[in-house]
Amino acid sequence: MKTFSAYVEWNPETNLYVGIAPGIAGAHTQAATLDELRVNLKEVLELCLEERKGKVDDLPHPERHHQDNN
Repeated sequence: MKTFSAYVEWNPETNLYVGIAPGIAGAHTQAATLDELRVNLKEVLELCLEERKGKVDDLPHPERHHQDNN
């Protein structure tokens, strides 16, 4: 199983949590609760990986992304 990182924000205009998995095109979603957001993010990541035909080797690595930005 591959682990992904996501940024989560609260949007006061929509009263929803917004989640984005950086570096993965299309990997974003929103939900009314954090639990629902986690489920939605898992689902959208599965769909994004399915689109990529399971090719995960070229996906961003959180450790490398963090190091590159410092």
